[in-house]
Parts: sequence; C-alpha cells; structure tokens
Amino acid sequence: MAKERLKVIPLGGLGEIGKNMTALEYGDDIMVVDAGLMFPEEEMLGVDLVIPDITYLLENQGKIRGIVITHGHEDHTGALPYILPRLKAPVYATPLTHGLISVKLKEQKALHGAKLNVFQSGSEIVLGKFRVNPYHVSHSIPDAVGLVIQTPVGVVVYSGDFKLDYTPVDGKPTDFAKLARLGAGGVLLLLSDSTYVEEPGYTPSERIVGESLDRIMGDAPGRVIVATFASLISRIQQVIDAAEKHGKRLFIVGRSMSDNVQMARELGYLRISPDMLGKIEELRRLPPDKVAIILTGTQGEPTSALVRMANRDHPHLRVLKGDTIVVSASPIPGNEAVISRTLDNLFREGAQVLYSRVATVHVHGHGSQEDLKMMMSLVKPRFFVPIHGEYRHLVLHTKLAQSLGIPASNTFVMEDGDVLEVSSKSAKVVGKVSSNSVYVDGLGVGDIGNVVLRDRRLLSRDGFLIVIIAIDKKLGSISGRPDILSRGFVDPSEADALYEECRRLVIKALDRGGERLAESSFVSSKVKDTLGKFVYEQTKRRPMILPVVMEV
Repeated sequence: MAKERLKVIPLGGLGEIGKNMTALEYGDDIMVVDAGLMFPEEEMLGVDLVIPDITYLLENQGKIRGIVITHGHEDHTGALPYILPRLKAPVYATPLTHGLISVKLKEQKALHGAKLNVFQSGSEIVLGKFRVNPYHVSHSIPDAVGLVIQTPVGVVVYSGDFKLDYTPVDGKPTDFAKLARLGAGGVLLLLSDSTYVEEPGYTPSERIVGESLDRIMGDAPGRVIVATFASLISRIQQVIDAAEKHGKRLFIVGRSMSDNVQMARELGYLRISPDMLGKIEELRRLPPDKVAIILTGTQGEPTSALVRMANRDHPHLRVLKGDTIVVSASPIPGNEAVISRTLDNLFREGAQVLYSRVATVHVHGHGSQEDLKMMMSLVKPRFFVPIHGEYRHLVLHTKLAQSLGIPASNTFVMEDGDVLEVSSKSAKVVGKVSSNSVYVDGLGVGDIGNVVLRDRRLLSRDGFLIVIIAIDKKLGSISGRPDILSRGFVDPSEADALYEECRRLVIKALDRGGERLAESSFVSSKVKDTLGKFVYEQTKRRPMILPVVMEV
C-alpha cells in the first residue's frame, strides 16, 4: 500500500468558465493539465485577459515534470505565453495543438526557450510517477484528447472537453471502448467537464452545422461571411467544404486566422485547394455571389475583423447589401452585451445576420447530460470531481453522478485552490493553496490587483477631482487660490459655484493662523477629508479626490 497520497489541486476552471488548469501531485512529482486563459468580466476595467495563479507551482518548481495540454482552445492553452517564461516546464501536446501553441507563442514572442513535445493519442508519457495515456475525444477541434493517468494510488481519468459525436468532422469519435475497458478494470477518480451539464439530452453532432453552412452557401444572394474562433479548425474545414461545393472563392481575414489556417494546412488538418484561396485585394473584382470570407470577432473583440467591419473601420471590408453574415460561436459568459451591439451594428448596415439563436450555425463541443451520464457509466469511478464550469454547474454535475449511484460522500464540489487528497480507499479536501486570478493588462502580467481595479471602478462611476495647492516654501502657508480640475464628475461649465465653495473650504481647512503647514501628506489627507464630505453632501457622488501639493 502506498504511503503517499495523491493531491489534486485545481488552479483554474472551477467556479468559472475558462483559465482551466489542474495540478496532480504525488510525492516529489507534479504534473499539470492545461494552462488556459479567461476573458475578463465587465467589472475588470481595462484588463485584457485573466490567467491562473501559478504561485504554488513556482514554489514547487523542482517537482514539476511537465504540462499536458488536452486540446488547442485558448481556455486550455492561452496562459502558456505568460507562464512558460517563469515556469520553464516542458509542454506535451498533440500535433495540431502543438501547432496552435507554437503560433501563439511566436505571436507573443515567447517561443524561444519553450520546451514543446508532441504526442499522439494512444501513446504514453512518463512524468515521474505519473504514466499518462491520452485517448481521442470528439470536440469542436481535431486532435483533442482526454487523459488516463496511472498513479501509485490508482487510475485517474481526466475527461478534457468532450461530447458524443458519431459523425465528427475529423471522422474520429470519442474512444469510449477504451473508457469501458478502464471501467471494467477499476477507476479511482474521474474529473469530468461540466460546462453544459444544464442541457438535457445529447449534444448535437457537428454534422448539422456543416449541413446548415452548405444550405447558406447555396442560397445566399451575395457574399457569405463566416465569423468563428481562429482555433476552431473543424468549423473552418466545414466552411471550406461548403464554399468549394458552391464554387466560391475563399478569403481568410485576420492575422490569427491566417496563421492558424496556414499551420493547419501544413500539418494536414485542413484540406483546401490552393486555387480556392484569394488575396484580399481581389475582393472587389469578384461578383459578390462568388465570395466567401472567414474572419474572427464572434466575441465582440474591439480589434477583430468582424467588429471593425460592423463599425466601418476595416481597411478592406465593408458590409454590402445582400451580405449574409454567419456568427458561428456561442457567447462566452460576460460577453453577451458586447456581442449584441456588434450584431445590431451589422443589421444596421443591411446584412442578413445568422447566429445560434436564429439558425443552426453553431453547436458546442461539450457533453450535455446524457453524454456526461455515458462517461460516468462507462468509467464507473470510485470518486468523482466535476471540473470546467461555474459553481452551479459543478453542483448539478455531482447530483447527476449521485443519480447514477456514486455515493454523495465520494463526490466533491471543489473550487480553485482546494487540495483534494486521494488514497486507494478514501478522499477528502484538506486545505487550500493560492489561487487568485492574475490579470494581464497590456504588457503587465500580475501587476494589476484588486486595489487598482477598485480605483478604476471608482473612477468609472463618479470620476475624479484634482485639487492643485501651492505652498509658499519660505512661509509654509498656502499661496494663492487652489486650482480645481475634474473629469467624469460634473460638467465644469455648470460647476462654478460648487468649485468656488471647494476652494474656500480648502483655504479654511489649511489656515493655521500664520503657523507653518505640516508635511504634504497631512495637506493631502486634510483636503480629501474636507472635500469628500462636502462634495457628497452637495451631489451624493463620491469622486476620487487627488490633491497635488507643490512648493513655490
């Protein structure tokens, strides 16, 4: 019997959608599964991306044997450019996933020094005391895998993102036969994707999207413009197939989309005739009904081709009357309002816009309730941990597991940072490690914290008031009248009386009857306190008050 216990430590992806990352630790060995990013929530003002907190991994750098990536979507790979320069761990991925990671690392100038290794489903990766056997799963991207992890205390199955799809675009369904064999031999722990646990039934096949795109290409009176994720290689192939069938020339717009298409073609994951591809300069010379375009922008990203086109800001593309625009993706939680504005703008420009609520132009790549039941029924785990989902998803998934006979005491609703210790006979949550979100803002990684976000929220809500105070260096008293500037507080042209009273109060508060004023920190504190109370009484607003003290 092993003396050590297996530790399972989710560092991202639990209680949220995105930034998926999980560490498994046994003795002196740690393996990591995935390293994803998350789009910022609305209150994260100015933040570009959110990535997992790798403090625990940095503290145990010497134990890390490798990072295994399940597939190429950014919620599983997007943190790598930001963490690899610090973590310096080898990365293992399937060929297409490896290609997508390489493109992203090159784009972020983080490819140099990265240790990238390629594996195939059905192979074995040895990471210290962990033996990892990847198996193929159906998802919305080729080369996706789940992981069978042999540990000294038993077999762990990590589902990755998966669904039942008997007609996938790449022709490779999920390897349920392997899972059934594992279940018959005994599985200690299952960690399973929970993203679409609220959906009853089975997730539809990717095939129905291909059929829809075929009809749209055939019926459209003008150009067909399809927006999708640059990493959604299966969907890109479906667009290629439909365009080729209906004799349309295909144009790839956007750097990330072009780079991924080129890489996938070189690796053999995209099939396209070279003479089908057009250069953007040729667009105007072709009849609209002979044109198909693929671009990015499904999440309303401000710099994406679709959004720039909707805002009449793209250098090469304008919406034309008769255009059919297909938005082939689901909104990421938190992006709904931005996406709605983009759709509205496209409609205003006169396009016919098709999206998931009005047409079958997208199906998600995650298992619904019956898919998830099938996974649990085949694997028959002793212990169960739901992963990848908001808190309600995790709770609902444990209830689904319990309905199939897994005891409630053997299911664990965990959150980021929780530490689950597992032996061959028992499991329990024993503690917590650092798991704060790390914000990426421009070139800064982790230098934006909650204090900065709080200040940004305050500024966005009530604006700011700058009070410029001159102090006579010799006399130590206030010199002249304070200047007051504001932004986002009240209209300066209508605030003369308010600002005049603010000046009077500042002069009164700093009047020491001829004595020298104390240091500038005292002056700042006094001004903030005095004006904060007065401004709130007059306006019921709390602008950020920024005193500027100068010696003259």
